[in-house]
Amino acid sequence: MSFPQSFNAVRATSLVVGCAALLAVSLTATAQLETDAEKLGYTIGMDIGNSLKQQSADLDLDAMIAAIRAVYEGNETELTVEEAASIRESFIQQQSENAAAERAAELAENKAEGEAFLAENAKRDGVFVTDSGLQYEVIEAGDGAKPAVTDTVTVHYRGKLLDGREFDSSYSRGEPAKFPLSGVIPGWTEGVQLMSPGATYKFFIPAELAYGERGAGQMIGPNSTLIFDVELLEIADQSATE
Repeated sequence: MSFPQSFNAVRATSLVVGCAALLAVSLTATAQLETDAEKLGYTIGMDIGNSLKQQSADLDLDAMIAAIRAVYEGNETELTVEEAASIRESFIQQQSENAAAERAAELAENKAEGEAFLAENAKRDGVFVTDSGLQYEVIEAGDGAKPAVTDTVTVHYRGKLLDGREFDSSYSRGEPAKFPLSGVIPGWTEGVQLMSPGATYKFFIPAELAYGERGAGQMIGPNSTLIFDVELLEIADQSATE
């Protein structure tokens, strides 16, 4: 998962300060990088460059190098420590505000996309909508008792985003998943209770019944509507008492 920009700003600043002395040896390095000091300085410079590249900041590299050289050689700097601290804090604050704005835009975009999809999907033949807003489609009916929220079930499943990208699959792992129905997202807890062993359903889960505004992992963004293919293999607790 990508780090918030404000975190990257702090990390980049700390990295520059902490490695200034080592980076300084690379400032006169030739293309051959013959000495160990030159190679080390260039390597650290690559790390810092990659970190700073993520900031999308209006950064003057010549000024940064001049500051590194001044500090490393013990010369007077163009800015006081207090001035530099103020500039750094303003930069971090701006990065934080930018990240908040980007997140708000992503929340709104994903919410609108999910609502539009579900509105159209609900019109399709064979799609059922529960009171909570969960949508499901029966691909294959099962037989027998349905699980309760207190049961543990064994399932095969495949989860996708609205754009078709798969973010999780027990089929890909080659083994089914087993879990208590009380310990999963609300859309699963409700949906699997509609199924009997042997059934395969497709769930269309609104964000509020999935991971909500927080999202999950690297692929599931905030306010994401999710699609799952779920095959109920066994109700573990019921099987154990038969």
